[in-house]
Amino acid sequence: MKLTLVDILIICAYLASTIVIGLVMKKRAQKDKTAYMLGGNKLPWYMLGLSNASGMFDISGTMWLVTLAFVYGLKSIWIPWLWPVFNQIFLMVFLSIWLRRSNATTGAEWIRTRFGSGRSGVQSHWIVVAFALISCLGFLTYGFIGLGKFVEIFIPWEVISPFVPFEVAPQYVAHVYGIVFTLFAMFYAILGGMSSIVWADVIQYTIMTISAIVIGVIAMNALTDHPLLVPEGWMNPFFGARLEMDWSKIIGEVNEKIISDGYSLFGIFFSMMLFKGVLVSLAGPAPNYDMQKILSTKSPKDAAKMSGFVSVILMPTRYFMIAGFAVLGLLFYDQLDLVVGNKIDFEQILPSAISQFVPVGFMGLLLAGLLAAFMSTFAGTLNAAQAYIVNDIYLKYMKPDASQKQVSRTNYLTGIVVVAISVLFGFFAQDVNSVLQWIVSALWGAYVVSNMLKWYWWRFNGSGFFWGMFVGIISALICSRIFDFLDLYYFPIILVVSTIAAIVGTFLKPPTDEETLKSFYKNVKPWGFWKPIHEKVVAEDPSFKGNKDLGRDIFNVVLGTIAQTALVIFPIYIVLKKVVPMGIALAIIAVCFIIMKFTWWDTLPNEKTGAK
Repeated sequence: MKLTLVDILIICAYLASTIVIGLVMKKRAQKDKTAYMLGGNKLPWYMLGLSNASGMFDISGTMWLVTLAFVYGLKSIWIPWLWPVFNQIFLMVFLSIWLRRSNATTGAEWIRTRFGSGRSGVQSHWIVVAFALISCLGFLTYGFIGLGKFVEIFIPWEVISPFVPFEVAPQYVAHVYGIVFTLFAMFYAILGGMSSIVWADVIQYTIMTISAIVIGVIAMNALTDHPLLVPEGWMNPFFGARLEMDWSKIIGEVNEKIISDGYSLFGIFFSMMLFKGVLVSLAGPAPNYDMQKILSTKSPKDAAKMSGFVSVILMPTRYFMIAGFAVLGLLFYDQLDLVVGNKIDFEQILPSAISQFVPVGFMGLLLAGLLAAFMSTFAGTLNAAQAYIVNDIYLKYMKPDASQKQVSRTNYLTGIVVVAISVLFGFFAQDVNSVLQWIVSALWGAYVVSNMLKWYWWRFNGSGFFWGMFVGIISALICSRIFDFLDLYYFPIILVVSTIAAIVGTFLKPPTDEETLKSFYKNVKPWGFWKPIHEKVVAEDPSFKGNKDLGRDIFNVVLGTIAQTALVIFPIYIVLKKVVPMGIALAIIAVCFIIMKFTWWDTLPNEKTGAK
């Protein structure tokens, strides 16, 4: 076993703290459904932002990002645009404000404010619930697999097996570990709801920040005594049409990794990422933990602040750690144990580097932090899934007059069922990357068109939303089965098919009820193609002012994305001890922040939105 008694005690102390948080927050969460699902809309924006950032600082994603940094160097900063990471900037600038004005509990409840309660509205409501549950189960499965692979390297099964009264096949050892730690996340998430999740995330972020500093400093000290051998282009974040990075004279197996990833034509890959990323970002947040954190804020202004705060506190800390692990992996590659199933698995760089280079005590702290990161992501996603099942199915269609005691019991039951299903799915998933690619490239393609049009085009109705989403999801599932190349490249097929379905579905049915449209437009105040509705609203209320901030919002999105990218690359240059590039990145951050103080922060709305 790689862990010492000190490390084990630190991890146990963290796990015990999650149990305490769940028990302490249980009473507050039982007050009503808003208290359980949204923390009663009383949590400060900076705590929600920290919690949201912690939810994104997960084990599976961090393992993937360390692998990217190891293989692609500074060019790896662009690959997370697959998610896309810059959607947080769109949320910060305007979409979080629009979403929070709805005063809804979930994304499915929000959709009724846009399409009404008629047949088309019901269809759109159901398809959002279905998509939310599919995506939540996908993310839960993704985190579950990553956690198991991570723990397995520190606690070999042969150490545990003598104390376990059953046999476990080697390919399922990671799943057993995943189940054990999933139970802790499930406990505090189910008992304490959103408040419990946020407070656990505060502990997690504190641990991860300390751990990130330790890893970065260890890597910097190692760089003092050892040369960093990397191929030409590794230190350069800029790129051409092709990647043109040759590892054959250093670590030949990395070239095979690049080919299998499908990133060799980097210019085309980047263009596709940017195209897809802008569309996904314009569509707004997917119905997962990110959306729930936005809906949990006190006001639209706080929602915008929360979304902006995520990038500021997440990127520097996370990438200081990622750069540290990547550098340690490169310096001491021959000491790492990366062989899994008789082949090299580069996703093992992170756990293997921890076992080799992190000192006693700090290893326990780091492992506790990474376990907490998994539990944070898992708990937040579980909370979102519970919210959709309880609020949008149970309370809406099965038992609208349920007592608070019945609602609490249903929350507990649905949480257990969702976890059980995600664990079952985990047994059929191949690896972290396979689940990740399907979520971000295939499933998200189905989400884009319908969720873009709902914001910016008044004529778009619930029928169009339903058919765009439904056909998009089906085409995503089909494409993921029949194509064996990078999922990103068949995104245009899903986009075209779902666009046709959305437009045809829209014109098959009459427009959304006029009163619903006017209410939505007055409340949310979106920009876009809303002229007919704007004229009707102004006719009734001449004092009403439409949203004319399109130009300013575009400017802030571009500037914010530049600042976010600089926040990513800045800590990498610190670890690499590149003073001049580090200074340039810091200057870019400072200039962007100063400008956005006047173009964004000072222009945030002061309106208040009460909680339900």
